[in-house]
Amino acid sequence: MVEVGFFGAAGEVTGSMHMLDTGVDKILLDCGMFQGRRKESREKNENFLINRSEITTMVLSHAHIDHSGRIPLLTKEGFSGRIVTTRPTKDALDYMLLDSGHIQESDAQYLNYKALRAFLYQAEQSKTKQQISNKEKAGIKKLLKKSPHELNVGAIAALHKEHGLGMVTPLYTQEEALESLSFIDGYPFGSEVTIGKGTTVKFYVAGHILGSAFSLITVKPEHGGKPLKILFTGDVGRFGKPILKDPTLEFDEEDRDIDLMIIESTYGDREHAPVADLAGSLKETLTRTIERGGSLLIPSFAFGRTQELIYILHQLYDSGTVPKVPIYVDSPLASNITKVFGEHPETYDKETHKTFLEKGINPFYFKDIKFVESVEESMRVTQDDTPHIVISASGMCEAGRILHHLRYKIHNPKHTILIVGYMASHTLGRRIEELGLQRKQASGKAPEVKILGKAYPLRAHVEKLGGFSAHADCHELMQVVAESNLRVKKIAVVHGEAEQSAAFAQRLNENGYDAFVPKCGDVFKLA
Repeated sequence: MVEVGFFGAAGEVTGSMHMLDTGVDKILLDCGMFQGRRKESREKNENFLINRSEITTMVLSHAHIDHSGRIPLLTKEGFSGRIVTTRPTKDALDYMLLDSGHIQESDAQYLNYKALRAFLYQAEQSKTKQQISNKEKAGIKKLLKKSPHELNVGAIAALHKEHGLGMVTPLYTQEEALESLSFIDGYPFGSEVTIGKGTTVKFYVAGHILGSAFSLITVKPEHGGKPLKILFTGDVGRFGKPILKDPTLEFDEEDRDIDLMIIESTYGDREHAPVADLAGSLKETLTRTIERGGSLLIPSFAFGRTQELIYILHQLYDSGTVPKVPIYVDSPLASNITKVFGEHPETYDKETHKTFLEKGINPFYFKDIKFVESVEESMRVTQDDTPHIVISASGMCEAGRILHHLRYKIHNPKHTILIVGYMASHTLGRRIEELGLQRKQASGKAPEVKILGKAYPLRAHVEKLGGFSAHADCHELMQVVAESNLRVKKIAVVHGEAEQSAAFAQRLNENGYDAFVPKCGDVFKLA
């Protein structure tokens, strides 16, 4: 009996994780991190619904953290198999997982700092029987920091222990992330890779981000008979986007009969703006902002979205149709991932080869762009009041340097916050998006958003360019199913908020397919 279990991104967007049980092997499909409310995400990320020591192999669709981010938790708790993915994805993970480990450590350190600082403020207040002064607060902060930008981690740990305070521990460390990389093997698209007894995977281009793949898994019966075919899409890309090849529609003849397709539905009931409008829309937003004397802040995923923005800005600057203000890519991870893009031109589409490579031009580097590395340089950019563009992580505004750019500029109406991707429920990015769009329809006092524990009025303009999404919309998802040469028996709709998954499953059923939306923990029996 072959079974598929759904253990993450079933009825929700993040935390992609499914498992194929062939009766001999247990093969994990993705091992993604849940993202959203801190407490809820922590609980979900720590709580594997699968015995990690029983998993024999893992297949990874792509390197985004909501698909790969729990790999270090997998490898440090009993998993002894291999993680199979594409070569570009393996190269990207060298940076993505280490960065995730750094974020886990930094978040834990900051929460410990805040808790201890509040405890010491309260203790000092109790002694003096009055509100403590700013000078006394500054003295406590100085005790807990080595510099304005660096916490004194050792002193914080010692004081937590001295006062009997519980400490927040990171989900995993950079060292554990580094150790997990030794489990990962990268393979070319189109090659058949053995992942279990009588079981193989072949990767087809998914077009979502660099290295993203449709994973075509074949399970051959032990005693002969027709093989079972499972197609896991991971995240599906858009058609006609710059840089990368489009999602595959032509599959090898032996891979056309699919017993179960597991397909994402992030935008299962939504339409995107046309891809062709991306440059024009960005040009209009940038021009309006610069004319106001403001800056353009773009929260962006370091992997994929940032490189696409750089590519389009490169074209706009070359055309001479926009004001050439400085562009700051303020994310060390984005800088490293951009290097990975440069190492894999075999994944580029024909337009990128024609526009840049055949002319000997690197699509991702030009004289007006600056990759910011140090924290000190990043802080100087946050305080720069002259017009500029900042592209900074994290894409959902949950962590990273974008938070500092926002807190310095979110209160000023001359600036623009440009939303260029999906913002999950309960993230700061979603709140900014929703409040910003509400402000356009109402007057009165500016709404407030909380950034790093402090409330700020949202007076900056908030714009959204949906065409930048790396996810297929409802029509493009349908295109993969209906216009490919596949013959699909059954479709499981995952990786979408409940209403999006339900709507896309309904669309599929209305078009003659047999689709369902699994809940977390559901198991589907194939044979």
